[in-house]
Amino acid sequence: MPYQNILVAVDLGATTERVAGRASVLAQQNGATLHVLHVIEPLAITYGGDIPMDFSAIQEEIQGQAKEQLDRLCDSLEVPASRRYLATGRPEAEIPAQAKAVDCDLIVVGTHARWGLALLLGSTTDGVMHSAECDVLAVKVDAGD
Repeated sequence: MPYQNILVAVDLGATTERVAGRASVLAQQNGATLHVLHVIEPLAITYGGDIPMDFSAIQEEIQGQAKEQLDRLCDSLEVPASRRYLATGRPEAEIPAQAKAVDCDLIVVGTHARWGLALLLGSTTDGVMHSAECDVLAVKVDAGD
């Protein structure tokens, strides 16, 4: 049975177009609806809450820039505003939650090869794969591919 609802989670970094492009092609091939999500990690989580300062102004700036980048990407993929999502939290939790909320049957994420400490600590992709209730496609995005 072909996929009907595909959620692509993007980090808005250098590999975003590759991952989103793969998801877009899959959506077209399956006649599926494409949804696009970017998750912003709160600065308090990123810095462990060790720095006693108000990050709200910086967080708002990050959110505004992320929305602009997400809108540009979605415009290029012809994804309407109603299927663009910007969430704040831990990506490994927010991605499966959004997929469930919009009844997706496939999540597409980028993945990098990992070595050393990163291998022991896991990755967002691993977290998504273990908590998602649908299929997960990990698109390899290492340089030189």
